[in-house]
Amino acid sequence: MKKSSGIAILAQSGGPTPVINASLLGVVEEARRYPEIGAVYGARFGIQGLLRDDLIDLTQESAATMESVGRTPSAALGTSRHELSEKELAGVLDSFRKYDVRFFFYNGGNGSMGIASEIHALARQNGHELRVIGIPKTIDNDLLGTDHSPGYASAARFFAHAVRDIGEDNRALPNQVEFVEVLGRNVGWLAAATTLARKSPDDAPHLTYYPEVPLPVEQLLEDVQRVYRRLGRCVVTVCEGQLNEAGQPFGADVRSGSRGSLAMNLGHRLAMLIAERLKIRARSEKPGLFARSSASFISQTDWEEARLCGRRAITAAIEGQTGKMVTLFRESSSPYRARTGLVDLETVAFAERPFPAEWRASSDDDLMPAFREYAAPLVGEIASPSRLQGFPVKRLSALH
Repeated sequence: MKKSSGIAILAQSGGPTPVINASLLGVVEEARRYPEIGAVYGARFGIQGLLRDDLIDLTQESAATMESVGRTPSAALGTSRHELSEKELAGVLDSFRKYDVRFFFYNGGNGSMGIASEIHALARQNGHELRVIGIPKTIDNDLLGTDHSPGYASAARFFAHAVRDIGEDNRALPNQVEFVEVLGRNVGWLAAATTLARKSPDDAPHLTYYPEVPLPVEQLLEDVQRVYRRLGRCVVTVCEGQLNEAGQPFGADVRSGSRGSLAMNLGHRLAMLIAERLKIRARSEKPGLFARSSASFISQTDWEEARLCGRRAITAAIEGQTGKMVTLFRESSSPYRARTGLVDLETVAFAERPFPAEWRASSDDDLMPAFREYAAPLVGEIASPSRLQGFPVKRLSALH
């Protein structure tokens, strides 16, 4: 491809993450270094900003503002899950022609990479010189072609702390079953992250389920009963997309959205099921969107890599690359070391990476060492709760 020059557009897509704006920062600060990029425009509310001519000039923002925004969670440009029709896809290309756009950076997950791939193909078909680079982002960690995705580690850190602390509450006031419903929809990466809080078999979570595997109702009842008999309490991690053996969400209320159907109150329904069938007190917690909007649990590694992916997207485009997504390649876990790479957009488009079967816990006592080796450098240390040593008091009669 010949050397290009013109406008760059960046759009954020899908669910926000705690570090998505670090990638925005990386794009803008790196783009300033190259005269080939006349300006970086931000599309407001994702791809819809292109269709509505709702653009802002990011290169006019001060370095101080960009640095501050880069450390703010959620999507500073606004985002959406809008699915493009063929007519709208053509409209995006028309917008690129109107603004002399030669570089397009799309920051999102597998669906977003699918749209980026379609835009790349359409531009080629119509002879419009355009370099399209995807920037990975998802708390679900389900993108193919990359060791992990920016956004995952911070959300994983949040859920690990949440379950650790709920477990301490459960320990202090036992005789109750607690369901913690985590995000992740079809994959168990975030459910697995809650096990990072466990230092012994008595620590929460006592049971962890993965949406990749149907959960028979009777198995759930037997598992909870077993743990409850042993400890007099139980904390269960369950993913929002968990289904039973019939492929149903246990009778929970369901809503339909751009990504398919999803239970609205799965954890609550499971708690009611335990209370009804086992006659045990049960309740549920659903931290939900707190995990992707919390600045307090941002992983420093996650933030740095999100920024790095934004910067690498620019250099890839300047090098003449197109139709690619930036990836993270792990060179070492101890000490942790990773570098960026590139993968074809069509390889990751609309595809999901499940949580590995060989990493799933095989029993209540399994502390999942392989997953811990993978996740610990990304998430950071999850401190163990401090507990009293429990020195017994001698009876008064024994003191005389």
